[in-house]
Amino acid sequence: MMVGMAKRKKISTEPYRGVRDFYPEDMRLLNYLFGKMRETVEGFGYVEYGASILEPAELYRAKTGEEIVNEQTYTFKDRGEREVTLRPEMTPTVARMIAARKRDLGSPLRWYSIPNLFRYERTQRGRLREHFQLNVDLFGVESEEVEVEIITVAYKLIKNLGAKDKDFEIRVNDRRINDALYDKFGLSPEQKEKISKLIDKRNKIPERNFNDALEEIIGNNSKAFTSIIDSNKKLVENLGEESQEVKRLVRLIERLNKNGIKNLRFDQNLIRGFDYYTGFVFEIFDTDPENKRSLFGGGRYDNLLEIFGQEKMPAVGFGAGDVTILDFLKTHNLLPALKNSIDLYICRVEKELGDQINEIADGLREKGLNIAVDLTQRKIVDQIKLASKQKIPYIICIGENEVKSKKYKVKNLESGEEKELAEEELVNFLKK
Repeated sequence: MMVGMAKRKKISTEPYRGVRDFYPEDMRLLNYLFGKMRETVEGFGYVEYGASILEPAELYRAKTGEEIVNEQTYTFKDRGEREVTLRPEMTPTVARMIAARKRDLGSPLRWYSIPNLFRYERTQRGRLREHFQLNVDLFGVESEEVEVEIITVAYKLIKNLGAKDKDFEIRVNDRRINDALYDKFGLSPEQKEKISKLIDKRNKIPERNFNDALEEIIGNNSKAFTSIIDSNKKLVENLGEESQEVKRLVRLIERLNKNGIKNLRFDQNLIRGFDYYTGFVFEIFDTDPENKRSLFGGGRYDNLLEIFGQEKMPAVGFGAGDVTILDFLKTHNLLPALKNSIDLYICRVEKELGDQINEIADGLREKGLNIAVDLTQRKIVDQIKLASKQKIPYIICIGENEVKSKKYKVKNLESGEEKELAEEELVNFLKK
């Protein structure tokens, strides 16, 4: 070491805590998932949009809530002293975009995106600090038809990934039912907000803590309130079977049943944490005891455009994160076996044949194949080992004889099986 040179600190090869590196095999899986997402939603007429990961922090303060901004986001000041946030979710962004061009866009709008999102929170199974999320939103229709469609899209997504009905259930509620119950108890707006947040995290805290917190909010009424939200029958009795809120949810469940979606359950404890939901909410739950948790969800949010000085616009949507869905697929053994995107590796027997081999490779590429040509000039056995290590399915080795005859011995690197094929036969073989 040179005199005076400071010893450099060794930099870790680990990624930042709570985020992931995606090696080629990971990207294959992620792209498979994105492909299924796109295939499903585009089948219902949704079109893709995108936006920057940076948003003004005030966007989330205005509607998502102070708690989200102060405790769960990456918020900082840029060089112009503007406070910006790495987006923690996509709904405020899409609302901003629509508010900016509402007159030009018309309605209804069926939009989707698959952005990466950032949350500064404790990492745990199914929850990281960065993830990708399918966002599906339908704007401009007040009819209950949109609730039916959006749940059907979510249902089809899980089914298109290979799940059976018994693998998951769809839990539904309507915030207007909870609001009607709050009014029965004569609660103030502040009490309503506190109770909603408490119910939303009920499954994440000990029951005793929930009961103590509820008693602190509504005093002696806490036991009566708990007995009602723990019983569908008591809830309906208190609100009345003719309650518009109850009838609306019953109609939704009946419509979905007629459409073949039977794995539905009314859950009056389902609130969802974001402040902007105004009506129906739903979540997809894994039923496997090894992964019994919410996978994703959404609901109705009719008032979000108001923060931009616009009239309210009916909207329903959901967000499905990649982490929980991939955990679900692993739990139910639904992960696909995905092959390398490279169809064929060409090893060089003689280094002088580079131009001829590249000409052969280009001809195969023009016929729709993905071809990697060896550039290492290693021994043939080492070229084969490299292709095998990178999980490329097939290899051919080209020397003077192959250049002249235009016949190639193609080797399956998994089974070791070989067969000699002419160029056209090789193309058809690899495209099977």
